[in-house]
Amino acid sequence: MQLGFYVDTAICSGCKACMVSCKDKNDLNVGRNFRRVYEYAGGSCTDNGNGVFSQSVFAYYTSISCNHCDSPACTKACPTGAMHKRIEDGLVMIHEEICIGCSSCAQACPYDAPQLDEARGKMTKCDGCIDRLNAGKQPMCVDSCIHRALDFGPIDELRAKYGDTAEIAPLPSASITKPNLILRVHPDGQPVGSGAGSVVNPNEV
Repeated sequence: MQLGFYVDTAICSGCKACMVSCKDKNDLNVGRNFRRVYEYAGGSCTDNGNGVFSQSVFAYYTSISCNHCDSPACTKACPTGAMHKRIEDGLVMIHEEICIGCSSCAQACPYDAPQLDEARGKMTKCDGCIDRLNAGKQPMCVDSCIHRALDFGPIDELRAKYGDTAEIAPLPSASITKPNLILRVHPDGQPVGSGAGSVVNPNEV
């Protein structure tokens, strides 16, 4: 079985309840986030010269954490084997006792999932809220989403329910790591690499 996330970018309001609840549960210090909400916006407004303006402005939000990828770049980059993918559920985890905090995994991950805990000199990341899963609960981010824009479970079941789209700007191409992620694309969603917009909240992510 492989677990994964579903994110509905069409109804996500960017409230960041998922991000805050994750940060609170994991007691993360400033600058360390296991889940991030990207605000992506672009377009323009044009004066037509007759008192009428035309516009192509768009904006949408995408909530992202570790995608527990089928081909995780982080595990390949880890020199000690601390970063590994579990056989039983496909979650990508860290053996902290052999992690040397070198940040090679963070540099390799196109989703910025691994985060360095500078105080302990260890890498950290989303573990799917394994403690909650073992208790029969959903990850904290899923339970805290006020719009129910997030879901989590066996990826085959999620794909049967929601489809198999895993790309939207500003995310990287899904071909790089084969993320266990499914997206419902916002009506104004832009294709990966289009350059039509930009992340307008870089200091938050």
